[in-house]
Amino acid sequence: MTAATSRRTVLTAAVAVAAAGLASPALAATPSSHGAQAPTRPVDNRAWTSAADWRSGAADGVRVLAGRRPGVTIGHASGRTDYTDPHLKTTTRYEYARWTGPRHRLSVPATEVIASWNADTPTGTWVEIELTGTYSDGTETPWYVMGRWTSGDDARRDIRRTSVDDQSDGKSSIWTDTFSIDEPASGLRLVSYRLRLSLYRRPGSRAAPTVWRVGAMGSDVPDRYSVPASTPGLVRELAVPRYSQEIHAGQYPEYDNGGEAWCSPTSSQMIIEYWGRRPTAEQLAWVAPGTVDPQVCHAARHTFDYQYDGCGNWPFNAAYAATYPDLQGVVTRLGSLTDLETLVRAGIPVITSQSFLKEELTGAGYGTSGHLMTVIGFTAEGDVVANDPASPNDEAVRRVYRRSEWETIWLRTKRKGADGKILSGTGGVCYLYFPAHPSPAQRRALAAVGVR
Repeated sequence: MTAATSRRTVLTAAVAVAAAGLASPALAATPSSHGAQAPTRPVDNRAWTSAADWRSGAADGVRVLAGRRPGVTIGHASGRTDYTDPHLKTTTRYEYARWTGPRHRLSVPATEVIASWNADTPTGTWVEIELTGTYSDGTETPWYVMGRWTSGDDARRDIRRTSVDDQSDGKSSIWTDTFSIDEPASGLRLVSYRLRLSLYRRPGSRAAPTVWRVGAMGSDVPDRYSVPASTPGLVRELAVPRYSQEIHAGQYPEYDNGGEAWCSPTSSQMIIEYWGRRPTAEQLAWVAPGTVDPQVCHAARHTFDYQYDGCGNWPFNAAYAATYPDLQGVVTRLGSLTDLETLVRAGIPVITSQSFLKEELTGAGYGTSGHLMTVIGFTAEGDVVANDPASPNDEAVRRVYRRSEWETIWLRTKRKGADGKILSGTGGVCYLYFPAHPSPAQRRALAAVGVR
């Protein structure tokens, strides 16, 4: 909740300041499932997951895996390169194959784009995800690196998973895991994009990464300090495990200064276990004996971004969730608590990102520049039932927060700090983790919020 999220706030605040003064059109209204008028979602989601999707791209050494969970893997090496790891200070030769997706035209010309991917990376292998696009003025972006990722962290054989700083062309920039237009007030937008996957392994190795899902969420959320209240439409609570980040304070400080900053991996671990997955005893053997909830330490270690120097990289958390058997992870934006009700009704809990002053969220007892919680249900009054990892112990994790307050702190894009300065909000960012083969009801719920 502290170190990593504060660094993200510093970055996104720059984007928010650049956007100041932007005159955004009002959102069009469409009927919701409860008969009320809900705002049209200013978000475009596209994912490549099926064999047909993978065959629609340009293959350079990759082969398509069909079957129950289609994906791409290395068929033969199309080239070799030396990679100098900026964190290990080593240079290693790898061979690679590439998949370049078709151009996707955004239904919502975007000020921001966030990529997500789900992959298996055996020891010694890794993947790089890149994005290029076309601006509304007809010019092209460079190829931007959205992440260099591996599930492993064996310093002898694995790279350090990392975002890449200092990427900009004077019109857009990469802020850790987010493509952002530098000056949204100018009217410039990204109107289309392509994604590129590079799959790496050491020459002569038979191991190979497999990517099952890659996609991106483009959005143009209007500037707003508050949002209209949605009408309650669900009373349900999901049985999601409860884990506190605070009981890990000071543990493993090499991962974002310890548990007090582990809101993202703690939330991720709660939902991973809700779906019946968890690390094995062998995977947890590195954690000191007697550590309470060692799987939370494991999640922090395996979501840590060595460039961002934190565990709060959004796509890295989604990718970590998808390392467990038959789970998918996606980063997106949603438009209201009605969307969350749609998902919870289908049995899908949601991790949301928000920032607020202490007095803006009754009962929290703290303020934060950025924090992740897990929405697990709604009360008869329509209030939000959340597993809040910023709690003193596991038993205290379940909280009930006022609906109107929650909706505002999660969906706004701007807020005022205690000193009156204008700060950024996440505009409805959330993580969705769900089965690789959702039930029909889950599939319908995901489609209703723009995810497939």
